[in-house]
Amino acid sequence: MPAPGESMTKSPSNAPSPEGDGLGCHGGQAEMRAAAEKAGQSEILDRYAADYPKGPHDQPQSMCPAFGSLRVGLRMRRTATVLSGSACCVYGLSFVSHFYGARRTVGYVPFDSETLVTGKLFEDIREAVHKLADPEKYDAVIVTNLCVPTASGVPLRLLPKEINGVRIIGIDVPGFGVPTHAEAKDVLSGAMLRYARTEAELGPVQAPRGGPSDKPTVTLLGEMFPADPVGLGMMLEPLGLAAGPVVPTREWRELYAALDCAAVAALHPFYTASIREFQEAGRPIVGSAPVGHDGTAAWLDAIGEACGISRDCVDQTKNRFLPMIKGALANAPIKGRVTLSGYEGSELLVARLLLESGADVPYVGTACPKTPYSAADRDWLEARGVHVEYRASLEKDIAAVEEFRPDLAIGTTPVVQKAKEMAIPGLYFTNLISARPLFGVAGAGSLAQVVNAAIGNKARFDEMREFFEGVGHGDTAGLWEEIPADHSDFRRKELAKAEKARKAADPKRVAESVV
Repeated sequence: MPAPGESMTKSPSNAPSPEGDGLGCHGGQAEMRAAAEKAGQSEILDRYAADYPKGPHDQPQSMCPAFGSLRVGLRMRRTATVLSGSACCVYGLSFVSHFYGARRTVGYVPFDSETLVTGKLFEDIREAVHKLADPEKYDAVIVTNLCVPTASGVPLRLLPKEINGVRIIGIDVPGFGVPTHAEAKDVLSGAMLRYARTEAELGPVQAPRGGPSDKPTVTLLGEMFPADPVGLGMMLEPLGLAAGPVVPTREWRELYAALDCAAVAALHPFYTASIREFQEAGRPIVGSAPVGHDGTAAWLDAIGEACGISRDCVDQTKNRFLPMIKGALANAPIKGRVTLSGYEGSELLVARLLLESGADVPYVGTACPKTPYSAADRDWLEARGVHVEYRASLEKDIAAVEEFRPDLAIGTTPVVQKAKEMAIPGLYFTNLISARPLFGVAGAGSLAQVVNAAIGNKARFDEMREFFEGVGHGDTAGLWEEIPADHSDFRRKELAKAEKARKAADPKRVAESVV
């Protein structure tokens, strides 16, 4: 799709996909990683492995991670976004971006096997960014390598750092290197912070639209409900502080203000690359968040210590807000057992709020990794008997629903689907839970209405299950004059044959099976 006013590239539909290269989503992670290492990409893959450790299983089941970084760029003013990847991937990412209201063109540089192998793809990308780099329209152009260009070693690092005053940011976001789309947001945010930090070190930079704050600021790290920064600002004001920009930012100039802070609140604790840039700038990092009574008290203490605020001032602020939070929690109780899972990164915070609201929460699963900045939340939850699962797989989340039989299952789409099949009410975490205020007084009573309403629907689920009882499951789902024959034995035999054939074709697997 060409950028506004430009015929930057050929149409994606005319671009043949690489054939015979063995690369693509179908190629398998091991093959893609091996190809990337051969192409000289070991350094970036090693960094991603350290920043975003995967965990006991291979990788959480999630959407293409590049959606996260794409979404960050598309939300920024005066920022152009270009993707380099297989046409099917670019089509899917463009579709889901516009589904979520991007309203912005997604640039695309197509390729085929010849341009990929000969290096012409890199030349096409360089030509595209030169055509896009109009300082009247853009502050930055973001170019993202998807799986195939990353595995093939397309060197975005060799792109010019700026063209006509327009910054050029090249990142690799392969599905075999970045585990989740939530962490891909950090990949781009970290890259932009690094660029902005370098600019600030070299001399004066652009001030925020509203001018610099007259108080020391606390940068808020992680996407959140739009009202939350306002509530956080109200709690910081008695401390003589102000809420700074939210990272990911909505404009390039906000990056300078984000770096120019007294402290960073890692509300989403997995932004490892971004945290590294703030630490390089000498900014202290505060983990957890002001959720519920206990979380708010601990967070205000930590912010006060990080910013050098007197103990008396912190205590006065706590005395002002904590009774209001306690009252809001008491006025909006939640009664029932809830299992919770998601991939946004705020799952532990939501679990804390549910527990303080009176809910029984035996299990919390998050697709994001364990980091030092979620340690306080994990310790608080585990001290109350909650099982916390980092890098939770879909199978783990579903097993928790089956084991604990909750009154409500909050999770991803397949978890909610499984719960409803079991006649258990379910709520999709991303749209119905994370899209609500969580912090301070506003967050204290925000979940009760939607959670209690969902729990109250249990009778309707029982009624529906009773009505549809007997229509069958799997191959027998639906209404039949004659019930279809069960061919599960045939499937098992064919799967066994296929597995035997694969082992026979792979001497290494044969040796492993003998051992």
